Amino acid sequence: MSLFKARDWWSTVLGEKEEFDQGCLCVADVVNSGQDKIIVGSYMGYLRIFNPHPTKPGDGVQAGDLLLEVQLREPILQVEVGKFVSGTEVLHLAVLHCRKLCVYAVSGTLGNVEHGNQYQIKLMYEHNLQRTACNMTYGPFGGVKGRDLICIQSMDGMLMLFEQESYAFGRFLPGFLLPGPLTYSSRTDSFITVSSCRQVESYKYQVLAFATDADERQENRNRKETEQQKLSSGKRLVVDWVLNIGEQALDICIVSFNQAVSSVFVLGERNFFCLKDNGQIRFMKKLDCSPSCFLPYCSVTEGTINTLVGNHKNMLHVYQDVTLKWATQLPHVPVSVKVANLQGLRGVIVTLSDSGHLQCSYLGTDPSLFQAPRIESREINYEELDAEMKQLQKIIREATKTQDILPECERQKDLIVVAEVSPELDAESQAIDSEVKAEAVPSVTVKITIQSRVTAQKPKLAVCVQAPLAVTCDQFVFDNLEPDASETVVLSVFLKGNCPPSELEGNVVVSYSTPTELNPEGILKVAQCKFRLPLRLICFPAQPSKTANHKLTIDTNKPSISLLTIFPDFADQSEDDQSNVLGFQFLTGSKITLLVSKTSQRYRIQSDQLEDLWLITNELTLRLEEHFKKQNCKDFMCTFSGSIPLQEYFELIDRHFELRLNAEKFRELLSERAVQFRAIERRLLTRFKDKTPAPLQHLDTLLEGTFREVVALADAAEENQANVFQAFTKLKSATHLVVMLISLWQKLSTDQVAILEATFLPLAQDTQELGWEETVDAAISYLLRTCLSKNSKEQALTLTSELCIPKDTSRLKKHITLLCDRLAKGGRLSLSTETTTQQTVVMPGGCTTIPESDLEEGTIVPGTNHMYITKQKSKPGFSEDAAEEAEKP
Repeated sequence: MSLFKARDWWSTVLGEKEEFDQGCLCVADVVNSGQDKIIVGSYMGYLRIFNPHPTKPGDGVQAGDLLLEVQLREPILQVEVGKFVSGTEVLHLAVLHCRKLCVYAVSGTLGNVEHGNQYQIKLMYEHNLQRTACNMTYGPFGGVKGRDLICIQSMDGMLMLFEQESYAFGRFLPGFLLPGPLTYSSRTDSFITVSSCRQVESYKYQVLAFATDADERQENRNRKETEQQKLSSGKRLVVDWVLNIGEQALDICIVSFNQAVSSVFVLGERNFFCLKDNGQIRFMKKLDCSPSCFLPYCSVTEGTINTLVGNHKNMLHVYQDVTLKWATQLPHVPVSVKVANLQGLRGVIVTLSDSGHLQCSYLGTDPSLFQAPRIESREINYEELDAEMKQLQKIIREATKTQDILPECERQKDLIVVAEVSPELDAESQAIDSEVKAEAVPSVTVKITIQSRVTAQKPKLAVCVQAPLAVTCDQFVFDNLEPDASETVVLSVFLKGNCPPSELEGNVVVSYSTPTELNPEGILKVAQCKFRLPLRLICFPAQPSKTANHKLTIDTNKPSISLLTIFPDFADQSEDDQSNVLGFQFLTGSKITLLVSKTSQRYRIQSDQLEDLWLITNELTLRLEEHFKKQNCKDFMCTFSGSIPLQEYFELIDRHFELRLNAEKFRELLSERAVQFRAIERRLLTRFKDKTPAPLQHLDTLLEGTFREVVALADAAEENQANVFQAFTKLKSATHLVVMLISLWQKLSTDQVAILEATFLPLAQDTQELGWEETVDAAISYLLRTCLSKNSKEQALTLTSELCIPKDTSRLKKHITLLCDRLAKGGRLSLSTETTTQQTVVMPGGCTTIPESDLEEGTIVPGTNHMYITKQKSKPGFSEDAAEEAEKP
């Protein structure tokens, strides 16, 4: 039994598919019997009155608990109990409908048989409303004695006041847009509401009474000017005080107890406020969860006020001023909460949900009378305990040896996913809405088969490819799969965006659940597989280019292979020239040239753009590894001895970062123009609602101009967002290339390459809130202060826990250069906590500094003493040994 769970004293569920809201619950002695009753009205028009009297706590509703149930013809917006009938101080029931206010007398007749007493309602009077009602409040307006007046707020901002059976007057609230909560303070004789400007406003009753009549204002619009001045004469409605709370209010309550100062409580969307009678803040409390209702009530401590606050997490919090005193769990989200005295039990908490769950509960718990029986004592076998302890310690040691975050895969999977990529492109392209400007955009078919060994419930298949690649259909839902059953789907992949992708890999994920005896709904599981798309999907053969701005040379330890053998799908077997040189052209227009040396073991890739080198270089290494693997050659290895193109890489970083800054500027400008647009709208609405419309003073022209600016800024922001996406795709391609070159240069192991990829490629998508620059900078900083640190002083430096967009990229570029420098001096990448000192011994295999080229000019990168080559065009023409330039260091 949880101490922090509301104890059910009495509960019931009202009707079927009925809806309720804040004003649908009222607790009062409506029968005038000296005991509280619970009155509930619903949007379906049902009015119910309950008198709970359970025989024991937790009992459900009994037949005698429901005193009255009657269906009215219209939805019930609010129910209140007060002295609403003239000539008597007996309490009556006021029911507010959309277009009607009804006041009833509830009376009971003593029963002479076992069926008990009978209750009925009698209509005392009603008011037909000319405007749609929103809510109402009541009280002794103007300080009257022995009776309550009613004030109704309409949906268009009119306060309609009724002196019991007669209509008094109506007033429009100034600057009204949407109705808010409304209440009456008898201490200051004023009405308090919250406007659409998120301001708490107070209006004196006397000011309302002497202000211009709302009905007269409308009647006088079509009359002559002299009659208008005569009939609309009166004081202007002026607010008594205003307080800006900065959020919309859900409810307002007036608290006036003997031992506490009179206060105004306002429940906001994130805070609740306690105000003085003059509008000054006494205190406020920021809420952890979104509130749904509240109720201030009397506290036993002098000078303090207790408040019940319900929220959307089924919790009811009890605050004493701003201090949380108690928290209790409810079975539903309360939309209204009251405190009642029922059957001699004081302080019963009455809550109502929007679906009609009505509950009377109390706090705390009942004492448990259960006593656990004594167990028989037995002798302890220390030898068995010793053996069990050693076994457990052995299991713990084996579990802590591995550092893998993901659990080990099952030996025999419950569900197997296989993706087969067609070796040929589709005869008829399936590309849809492609932005590529090429003559034809090819597509390739992928066949996915899932086979289940067990019963798989509700399997869902999702296919993911990196943008700008796209699929014809990315999600599939299947019926339950029986054991040894299989399903097959076929889809096509094509290039949708107008830029080359950074990866040619796709991922297939299948989520399903397997039922068990303890959990019939099933345990959620996931199976996945990867597939690789052909290079022909995004590029086609082309003439080799004689000039290029960027060149890379890949060294191997095996004799060079003819390009006709490595790339048979791109080369023409009849042309011998293509055995040493081959040209590629992306669908987006970029060209790449691949050369192979006849006398050495080197391959050269060159292009005008650095990022375009990645896909061809990666495809070359993969195909070379596959070729030598088929020949059972296990010692094949690729290396890189050139200079890392950091300067060109930094230019791509700067371009991406500049576009991110532009996006932030567009967002700020859009925010400013939107604020200006809303301000002009408010002024225009005020002019149009005024009884004597004033000249617009070119506000309409200003509104139209601001609207055009907003549209133009939105278009520019959208275009910039597309540029950011393209820049990020290019940056990812260049990052893949740099990581690959570093791994070949320093001959990193598979684990070290995985760390480097996780450092430089942490994000699948780039956003303004979390961008590539700050994420990578934090990851590199961590490596520089742990496994790549020089001394313990660097390890003691703490990293900032908050990631935000930097002012510039100089810090990031410095850290990338420093990372290469530390790796060149023998640093090792490791996430093990045992690696705490920087290694100064050079790694086997020759981890030397970045070499300087003798044939090309170099530039010094700030922050380092290494030289990196600048952009330079290669010499035109392909001679007998044109590729021999690749042999030069």
